[in-house]
Amino acid sequence: MKRIDEILQHEEFKKQMSIINEAEMHRCFCNHGMEHLMDVARIAWIINLEEGIGLDREMVYATALLHDIGKGRQYAEGISHEIAGGEIAEVILKDCGFQEEEIFRIKRAILSHRDPAVKEHKNLRGVIFRADKASRPCFLCKTVKECNWPDEKKNMTMTF
Repeated sequence: MKRIDEILQHEEFKKQMSIINEAEMHRCFCNHGMEHLMDVARIAWIINLEEGIGLDREMVYATALLHDIGKGRQYAEGISHEIAGGEIAEVILKDCGFQEEEIFRIKRAILSHRDPAVKEHKNLRGVIFRADKASRPCFLCKTVKECNWPDEKKNMTMTF
């Protein structure tokens, strides 16, 4: 996946990931580093395969790798990480050879990755939403009782 490797080596991607990692260094709740991004990518790919949705693997991985890329701006500026992430992702995706239609679909999935209205969609948006939520093993978390997520959002089972 040549374009995925290009995302991982892109200076803006590395810069934003460094900002996120620094901001979350002492965070006891869910982090948004490479482990989370790869978990989302792999779970999204599994959902895609199991449900026969037919998504392109590069599209799934690109979206998963970039869905939280705006977290650094959220921490620093208070801007929604979905909005910031869409802006940052567009620059990275263009530089990595993604076409306008692909960029549109990826940005749309980034912008809606926290919107429960897309949960059941059999497309990139729905798959990324579900994979993002399923990537959080709340049932194993040491700080689950202190977490500010509502109980209905916490993943207490292995379903997605």
